Amino acid sequence: MDVCLASTSPARLMLMRQVGIEPRLASPGVDEDAVVAKTEADLGRQLSPAEHVSLLAREKAKAVAVSLADDFEGIVIGGDSMFELDGVIYGKPHTAENAIARWRDMRGKTGTLHSGHCVIRIQDGSLTRAVEVAEASVSFAADVTDAEIAAYVATGEPLHVAGAFTVDSLGAPFIERVEGDPSTVVGMSLSTIRRLTRQLGVEWTSLWNRVS
Repeated sequence: MDVCLASTSPARLMLMRQVGIEPRLASPGVDEDAVVAKTEADLGRQLSPAEHVSLLAREKAKAVAVSLADDFEGIVIGGDSMFELDGVIYGKPHTAENAIARWRDMRGKTGTLHSGHCVIRIQDGSLTRAVEVAEASVSFAADVTDAEIAAYVATGEPLHVAGAFTVDSLGAPFIERVEGDPSTVVGMSLSTIRRLTRQLGVEWTSLWNRVS
């Protein structure tokens, strides 16, 4: 069974490889801001975090699946994540100034990482999908110093990840607790992806294609 990851995220690719799957990679090419803006305009309200990540996961998986449908048999995995702290939604900070401000605000607090997942099965040119949102809470150490924050941000690591932190790399020592599937915070919940593939009639072990 072939697997295509509708993402260019190194973290999501690493997760796939860690669990025995070497996926095909495809960039969804989705204008995320435009998709969210149109949906919110149609609904006449702002999307909740769960709705936001679910929508973008679906759109990313769909864009890639449609492009592959004619000559691909297998599953396409799409995902999206965002971090919520004190009722405020945080995506990628992009700039050092934003990342530093966020870390100063996050220390000593607990936030929620929302991760949307969409798996689409392509079989004989037909597409069927399963969607689910996973959540994990993340608690940050209260004693993280300004100097540590500056040094961490200077590495560039937190600039392009949701919430400005990682749990599987340089940011890990500043995080005291994760409640929920830890892989959710890395990039996508592997237990959720397994559950969705089964809903589509695919056994997880049939996806193993990576020789250790």
